[in-house]
Amino acid sequence: MTAIMRERVTAEMDGDFVVFLIGMRINSFWKVHKWLPVANAMQRMLAELRKDPAAGLLHVRPLGGIRNLSFVQYWRSFAHLHAYATSPEREHLPAWRAFNRAVASNGDVGIWHETFLVRAGEHESVYNNMPLFGLGATGRIVPAKGMKSTAKRRLGQSDDAPAIEP
Repeated sequence: MTAIMRERVTAEMDGDFVVFLIGMRINSFWKVHKWLPVANAMQRMLAELRKDPAAGLLHVRPLGGIRNLSFVQYWRSFAHLHAYATSPEREHLPAWRAFNRAVASNGDVGIWHETFLVRAGEHESVYNNMPLFGLGATGRIVPAKGMKSTAKRRLGQSDDAPAIEP
């Protein structure tokens, strides 16, 4: 079992980073031969990235659902993400080509992604009674006290709200 941090904390990150949301949606459950290769390709990509920290993937967290297989990923930079996605020697580009040959736009399997470029200091987070999670599992955990006690303060904005201290 993952240890629960029994305090209110926030995550700090050094420099810019990328939040990348990616997933697939099974539209035709009975067409296993269409969606299973996509799901397997996603797992192969993650395994490849876990073995190579220099590729730039900082952390990944799966999101569940009956029809959906999705992941929140944190990347060091968009350059790292793009280099991985377009490299013919990596798992992604061949999988993308195979998807376009086998499924394309026939409606059986949906795929999607969203990319967010986050500049240093332009993010905030809070976790209370949580294990390491999301950006907290990616960055550095510090107490959410004093100048880090509210969302506005964590973003470096003036805040006349009272500090939330336990």
